[in-house]
Amino acid sequence: MPKLSKKGLAMPASPIRKLVPYAEAASAKGKHIYYLNIGQPDIPTPKNAIECLKNTDIKVLAYSHSAGNESYRIKLAKYYNGLGIDVSYEDILITTGGSEAILFGLFSTLDAGDELIIPEPFYANYLGFATAGNIKIKPITSSIDEQFSLPPAKDFEKLITERTRGIMICNPNNPTGYLYSKEELQVLRDLAIKHDLYLFADEVYREFCYDGAEHFSVMQLKGLEENVILFDSVSKRYSECGARIGALVSKNKGVISTALKFAQARLSPPTLAQIVAEASLDVDASYFEQVINEYTKRRNFVLERLNKMDGVYSPNPGGAFYTVARLPIDNSDRFCQWMLESFEHNGATIMMAPASGFYQTEGLGLNEVRIAYVLKQESLSKALDCLEEGLKVYPGRT
Repeated sequence: MPKLSKKGLAMPASPIRKLVPYAEAASAKGKHIYYLNIGQPDIPTPKNAIECLKNTDIKVLAYSHSAGNESYRIKLAKYYNGLGIDVSYEDILITTGGSEAILFGLFSTLDAGDELIIPEPFYANYLGFATAGNIKIKPITSSIDEQFSLPPAKDFEKLITERTRGIMICNPNNPTGYLYSKEELQVLRDLAIKHDLYLFADEVYREFCYDGAEHFSVMQLKGLEENVILFDSVSKRYSECGARIGALVSKNKGVISTALKFAQARLSPPTLAQIVAEASLDVDASYFEQVINEYTKRRNFVLERLNKMDGVYSPNPGGAFYTVARLPIDNSDRFCQWMLESFEHNGATIMMAPASGFYQTEGLGLNEVRIAYVLKQESLSKALDCLEEGLKVYPGRT
């Protein structure tokens, strides 16, 4: 039998999706599953975007420009300008989801064997993207006891070598929901300037900030224009995960022209979805006000319930729609699988993402899970009932 590639064998399985077969088996047995394992919002996509798609009169569904429709990029640049981010449409490359933006960004700037520093826990697919490019991730650990705040600059400098090419953050963070402050980003700016590094920032949850906090973008950092590469997406912002439209943004012309070559190799981003994304930029501000109010209520409800459970702790996330909870368990992978295979409460159970899959340092996250509060409060209440009751009888409780 022909061999598989070493790269293919090294690709990590998604910690978010690897439990799907167990959920499917549980569902087949009649259990109701509350899915809190994945960031799929239940918020309706903007009506005007859906109507625009319905009313599109296209005779030939053709390729778009490899960089994305110019009309969309011009409109997207105006959106960024309104946030205080000084870019033109020529600084933007439209991609097939935020995932492709990350791939193009990393492949354009890092060679095989180069190193990328990322605070952990981090979005698990970053490891998959790095593996695809033979890039080495050097994790720097943030702690649940410190709300997952940015580790100090001296800890970053301990990891920097001659092969280090960049630092990458997700802000607000997936999986923790932590919102990095302007001051923390300035620490990263100083490190990037001092060591001539790229600063990559995944800002797909930009609109989801709570308690009156405002998002500060890496694109607003002064003196770092040539070093910053921004990744973005419509998936969470407009509840358009299935559109698969993202963006790579940088004022570094060399990065954009290099990434465009990768974009040309895959031809173009989805044409219909770009129409939806462009129309979404016209959504009224009240849309986000309602969304933030809803997620704030959900967050507050979930945190109150979690922190009242015996032995459970979850910090207060400042953004996104995730929280990482520390549980009195021996192993989060076993626990999440056990909840699907062996437990039910009132005919239901809960699916979560084991936090071990968001850490690269071996042994970390074994007593933590990521919970996505993407269901309505009634469903969240029932899901947390399942978690609370499951913890009482789990054989590996500590």
